[in-house]
Amino acid sequence: MHIRRTLKYATIALVGSGTLSVADAQSSSATLKAIKERGTISVGHRESLIPFSYYDQDQKVVGYSADICSEIIPSIAKAAGVDNLKVTLVPVSSSNRIPLLANWTIDMECGATTNTTERQQHVSFSVTHFVTSNRFVSKKNQNLAKFDDLKGKTVVSVSGTTNIKQLVELNLARNLGINILAVKDHAEAFLTVETDRAVAFVMDDVILAGFVSGSKDPSDYRISQEPLSLEPYGFMVRRDDPEFKAVVDKAMADLFKSPKMKENYAKWFLRPIPPRSNTLAMPISDALSKVLVAPTDSADPMAYR
Repeated sequence: MHIRRTLKYATIALVGSGTLSVADAQSSSATLKAIKERGTISVGHRESLIPFSYYDQDQKVVGYSADICSEIIPSIAKAAGVDNLKVTLVPVSSSNRIPLLANWTIDMECGATTNTTERQQHVSFSVTHFVTSNRFVSKKNQNLAKFDDLKGKTVVSVSGTTNIKQLVELNLARNLGINILAVKDHAEAFLTVETDRAVAFVMDDVILAGFVSGSKDPSDYRISQEPLSLEPYGFMVRRDDPEFKAVVDKAMADLFKSPKMKENYAKWFLRPIPPRSNTLAMPISDALSKVLVAPTDSADPMAYR
């Protein structure tokens, strides 16, 4: 991530409630105060979440979410009153991202975290920047197409995600007898399928597509057509700081209106991406197109249909 010297925005829009001046935001936002005092913003990023936030071949943090963060940080710098804001990148995982936000290790998380009402009890979410579906990936030779095909088999997902929660609920509701493995991160989960220790990996389809594209032979894998749910992604910020959230939301909404947003999407979903220069070939969905025109921070999956 990088900080541009040209800072654009002088006012901050509160979602659905008018505007807030920069001076007011500075005086009322604990996060902006801390950023101003430090002269730095601490951003949580993921290490292997292709194509959202991950290390490339040069060990630089890149991705769709990383680029969005780079675009909105100048607005945060303006609101904090810092001319040359430095960015500290902090790697986070599915299990520690919320605690690290709560204990002030990071000021915001720029990854691919699903906005849920349960998580909103602990954090706030920016407006949605991506919409995906919960599916599973398996090797084609397993002949698995539907979630019912996983009955009695070993399936992996990642601790602390909505995906594993939905898998557990499905397993109980349909009495499938699935042996569910919980691992610490997405890379480990995909490796578990790659090495045949599990027959399937349940996760957001776009993340699964990223791992398949980066595998030794993408043609070996298939992503299920049956979705468990729609998943809106947002950037996490502290729950008790609506003024900081307003700064982030305004900057993102303005970015969504600009040509840069479509270019960012094409860069990561329609063109070859590092490290293997594979293409995800995922056209923008109707759900995301709707969000870019009318930004929302809703956690209700029905809002994206």
